[in-house]
Amino acid sequence: MDKVEELYNDYFHDVYLYIRSLSADEHLAEDITQETFFKAMKSVDSFRGDCDIRVWLCQIAKNLLFTHSKKSKRFTGEDIPETVPDSTVSVEERLADTQQTMEIHKVLHTLSEPYKEVFTLRVFGELSFRQIGDIFGKTESWARVSFHRAKLKIIEELEVQK
Repeated sequence: MDKVEELYNDYFHDVYLYIRSLSADEHLAEDITQETFFKAMKSVDSFRGDCDIRVWLCQIAKNLLFTHSKKSKRFTGEDIPETVPDSTVSVEERLADTQQTMEIHKVLHTLSEPYKEVFTLRVFGELSFRQIGDIFGKTESWARVSFHRAKLKIIEELEVQK
């Protein structure tokens, strides 16, 4: 198995989930992920190794998504998926209710980084804390704490709105 095929097999799902979490579009996420590995194949020899390969691939994917978004003018960052994956944390369970979903997305939109992206990657991208930490070049514990803080900020803001 060659290096590119190994990269594809090892990281396709992670890159796909990351882009799906940013775009909320399964088909676009598939296309961007495929294009990411095509681009990575052409430039794998230029990978310096100063970061995790997953971070490098996700950065390529994110750049391709933004380039696509600029060209199509359709991506506003406000597209909201109709369904949300099941999770064991109560704030994620509240996402099942459509009205509550809109309120949570409005609050999520106002969060500062990295809380907004960490929460999005965890809930919508279904990434593990380790994977999120890798994307940011941080530890798994950092990702857990950031997600917990984001969740608390969302809950707090939702309580204020009541």
